[in-house]
Amino acid sequence: MSAEYATFGLAPATRAGGLLAGGDYQVHRDFVDFVVDGCPLLFRLSDLDAVSPLASDVPPSLFTAQVRSLLLETGAPLPDGRYVVYGCPECEDLACGAVTAVIERDGEDVIWRDFAWQTDPYADLELNGYHGIGPFRFRGTEYRTALAALLNGGVPGARRRVLLIGARVALLARLAAALRTIGIGADIAGNADGVPAEELRAYGAVVLGPSAGAGDRDAVRRAFTAAGVDVPRVDGLAPVVPLLVAQTEQALDGSPPGQRRLMDLTAVDGGAELRVTSSCRVRLTAYRVDRLSRTHTRDVFDGVLEPGRHRVPLDARAVRGEAYVVARTGGTVLVTAVER
Repeated sequence: MSAEYATFGLAPATRAGGLLAGGDYQVHRDFVDFVVDGCPLLFRLSDLDAVSPLASDVPPSLFTAQVRSLLLETGAPLPDGRYVVYGCPECEDLACGAVTAVIERDGEDVIWRDFAWQTDPYADLELNGYHGIGPFRFRGTEYRTALAALLNGGVPGARRRVLLIGARVALLARLAAALRTIGIGADIAGNADGVPAEELRAYGAVVLGPSAGAGDRDAVRRAFTAAGVDVPRVDGLAPVVPLLVAQTEQALDGSPPGQRRLMDLTAVDGGAELRVTSSCRVRLTAYRVDRLSRTHTRDVFDGVLEPGRHRVPLDARAVRGEAYVVARTGGTVLVTAVER
C-alpha cells in the first residue's frame, strides 16, 4: 500500500432535484461531500447519482452518528469493516446500491481502500470493485479535524426554502406544489414589502414570476437589503413550471464554482454548447412555447460526456420560436434561452 498521503477535506454539495420529462421527478438533497486531493470524491465516479451519508436534511442525531462512524468511534455498519461512502439519494436502502469502502486506522493515519459498488451486505471486489480509486492515506489530524468540525456546528447551512413573487397566483401555486414535491419549501407573496425581516433571512432564493415587473424587482431588492441578507434572485423566463423549477435549482446551488461538473451552457438554433469539468452523465431537455402559449417538452440528449467543451446538436423542431434548454447532471442544473 502506498505511503503517499492524500489530502482530506469536506465541501457542501447538492443533488439537484427537478421535474423530469414524462412526469417523473427527483428529490433535492443537500449534503457534505468528501474532497480528496482538492477534488470531490464523487467526481471520480462518472455516472453516479448519489449523496454521502452526511446529508443536511437527516435528523441531527443521525447526522452525528454518521460523523462519529466515519471518525471510527463506532463499529463499521457493514461486514469486513466497510462503510457507505455514497448511497441512494431517494432512500437509505442498500439494495438500491451504494459505494462502500474499508475505512481503518494505521497508527495515526486513516486509510480508505477497496472501494466497491455494493447491493447486499457483502462486497464482491473482483466483480464490482472500483479498481482505479484509492487506496487513500490521510493524516489522522487533518482527517479528524475536518470531520469533528461538523460536530461543532460546522454543518453547511442549507436554506431550502424559496419566496415566490408575482401576479399570476395560479402559476405560482403550481410552482410551489412542484417545489414541495422535490423537497424545497415555497411561500407565495404578492410582493416582499410586508414580509418580516426574520422570515426573509430564512429563504435561500427569491423567484419572480414571468409577470413580475420592474417595480416588483426593485421592491424585492429593497426588502432583502433592509433585512441584511443577500440571496439569489430568479427572473422567471417563461410560465413553464419545470423550467422555473430548474431555474430555482440553479439558484440554490451553493457548491463552490470550482467544484461543479457542468458549466457555461449556451444554446443557439443549431446546438447547445457546454463545458464539463469531470466525466458525468448529462441530460439536455428543450422547452418550447408556441404561439398559442402551449408548452412542448423534448429530451434532446442523455449520455456521458468527458471533461472539456462539447456541442450537442438541437433538432430545429424542438427549439422553434420561444425556446429554452435545461442541462442537468446529478449535482448541477443550468438553464439558458435559445438565442437566435
